[in-house]
Amino acid sequence: MSIKAKQVAGVTTLVLVIVAILSAYHLATLARLSLEETALRGEMLARAVFQRAREVQPPPGGDLRIALRDDGGVRSILESTIAYSSNVTYAAIADVNGVAIAHGFHDLEGQRISEQEPENLADLLTAGAVQQLRAVFSDRTFEVRQQMLAGEEPFGSIRIGVSMILIQNELRDATRTAGGTILGALIISSLVAVVLAQWMLRPIHVIQSGLTRLGRGELDVSLDLPGEEFRDLGSSFEAVSAQLSAVREKPLPSASTDLESVMENLEDAVALFSTTGEVIFTNPAMKALLEEHGDHPAMRTLIDQALAGRKSLGPVPIRRESVGNGANESAEHLLQSHAIEDSAGRFLGVMLVARNLGYLSHVQSTLNYSRKLAALGRLMAGVAHEVKNPLNAMTIHLELLKQKLEAQQAVHEGRLPKPVPAQGVDMHKHLHVISQEIRRLDEVMMGFLKFARPDELKLQPVQLTDLVSDVVTTVAPEADRYNIAIKVECPPSLPEINADPGMLRQAVLNLALNACQAMQNGGTLKLACRATSRKLVEVDVEDTGVGIPPEHLSKIFDLYFTTKEKGSGIGLSMVYRIVQLHDGEVEVQSTPGSGTRFRLIFPQA
Repeated sequence: MSIKAKQVAGVTTLVLVIVAILSAYHLATLARLSLEETALRGEMLARAVFQRAREVQPPPGGDLRIALRDDGGVRSILESTIAYSSNVTYAAIADVNGVAIAHGFHDLEGQRISEQEPENLADLLTAGAVQQLRAVFSDRTFEVRQQMLAGEEPFGSIRIGVSMILIQNELRDATRTAGGTILGALIISSLVAVVLAQWMLRPIHVIQSGLTRLGRGELDVSLDLPGEEFRDLGSSFEAVSAQLSAVREKPLPSASTDLESVMENLEDAVALFSTTGEVIFTNPAMKALLEEHGDHPAMRTLIDQALAGRKSLGPVPIRRESVGNGANESAEHLLQSHAIEDSAGRFLGVMLVARNLGYLSHVQSTLNYSRKLAALGRLMAGVAHEVKNPLNAMTIHLELLKQKLEAQQAVHEGRLPKPVPAQGVDMHKHLHVISQEIRRLDEVMMGFLKFARPDELKLQPVQLTDLVSDVVTTVAPEADRYNIAIKVECPPSLPEINADPGMLRQAVLNLALNACQAMQNGGTLKLACRATSRKLVEVDVEDTGVGIPPEHLSKIFDLYFTTKEKGSGIGLSMVYRIVQLHDGEVEVQSTPGSGTRFRLIFPQA
């Protein structure tokens, strides 16, 4: 949507919303005032009936109900109330059970006024605007009531029935008026917004026109912009235009030399051909290529077609087997031709570019090999460190054991003047240490083999929601031990991934157990899964523990690296290895003292 369209839509919407709100407020106010006016009329009628009813006295021993029914004044007022206001549907005096004692319609006396008790209009007046509007547009009947007492006892009530039909008609007329007002405001606001947008966006159109003229090569372009702010912008534009003009007019005596220097040092082979097919320029790489492939039909055809059609063509691969250093070598190049035109659109010739794919492959292979060597070096350094410590301990204890055995042998042969105390316990201790270090060496090598040569992947569709649920069940006792709350956010509709369930479960479980160990004073362990817009699925394992120091973040996936007193340094390495085997990625964010989040990213199935 353009800026102009956005501005028109914004202004129109704003005006529409304001007018709609004011119209709704007007309707609500009109409904409230109409209800209050109706209530006042009903109360006036009820008071008139009440004043007359007070004057009615039954004969001694007579019934007040009969006296009220037979009183001409009461009946005259009840029958005339319907003519008093078009909103009034009936007027009656009812007993405490709702049975009409005296009614404006004589036939309804002695019957219940209504099967369902009508609502009191006084309650509606205290309700909200929405409830009042809903009541007005309903078919319900409301009553204005005046309580009557016989002595101190409730006798009945005066009831004035009120209909909402007249108020409905008034509100419908007001609604039609409000609708017309909204439509008119919409049309007027749209026209005003269009004119306003045209006026405000004029400087942008002027700037766009100036940039177009600069792009066509025109010099000293000036802009006629209104207002102080835009006038300053116009001055800056004119300064830039003047600088471009100066640059274009300035001679560049060394430009050709610099260009040739750049072309000569390019790894890609570049050549320029005139419109007649004559070679104008070649860099050293192209000279060597032409000597080798100058008569190649694909190259010649590409150049001829580009010159004939005056358009860019390619890419086209060419390969030639050659013999070098006693072995067959194959060099593959990718050819691309580009048509060259001047600023006026005149065809000047063709530039041929050849890229050595063999060289690029060699560079890529070298980079990959360097990465592998670096990773192997770090791995071997870790293994050497883990192997060196047990070997040093074994060497020391073997030397001590050798010295004690030699001392005992000397005593046995009589070469020492006094006997040496028995060293059996110490020898057993040395042998025990050597045995432990041998087992440690075995564990190191087994861990190394497990990392370097993991089990074969058994890929199948995996629902991460179920896998995370299994991990939560497994880690729950450890979490309870440290008073850790577990929070899971994995929707059932999560897409499946292709994975080895056992390996993936082990990776998530390792991260969850590490998180629990980082929160020994309690905290929250959060496991969340989500699908991304790039056809990926993310698994977050987040804790609120001690965090990882920044200097350790680059080493946490190194084999045998650990900061735990009894850690093996294999867990996170195996996590990284498992995620790699699944074509995934691992991201880590950690703040010391606040917690750590590991994010595993996998492609969807």
